[in-house]
Amino acid sequence: MLIWIARFSRKKAAFAVIAMGVVMAALIILMGRLPPDEDAAPPRLADNGQRVAYLQSLGWEVEPEPLETLQFLLPEALAEPYLSYNDLQKRQGFDLTNCCGKQVARFTYAVTNYPGRPEGVQLNLYVCEEAPVAGDIFCAGADGFQETLAYPEAES
Repeated sequence: MLIWIARFSRKKAAFAVIAMGVVMAALIILMGRLPPDEDAAPPRLADNGQRVAYLQSLGWEVEPEPLETLQFLLPEALAEPYLSYNDLQKRQGFDLTNCCGKQVARFTYAVTNYPGRPEGVQLNLYVCEEAPVAGDIFCAGADGFQETLAYPEAES
């Protein structure tokens, strides 16, 4: 058995307590300056049921089966029209540059609950390595549009 005895004066004990307080305060401050961790890992969208559930979690109601499925290889470096499209994606927290040179799947669904438009609205969801990497809502035609996946706020 080993016994270790240390003698502390009150000054040394007070200094140790103050030093530990400074170290703890520094750690708290530094932890506050670190970029926030992602609250959760991106959802896994390995099958159609998971993709539809993900879109429902965003507020969208879609037909259960995609209208179109397309697989493509994203270029190593983004050029137009990908750069413009990536600007739209960055507004909603996605970034296609993370998938450059990788296989991407696009799933196009018919949207059934777009406010004020009962039909003609579609949703593109892009998936890379079973994670959502991009998406948009669009309507073709003269009064068409292309927007982020954020569900539109109710008009007052």
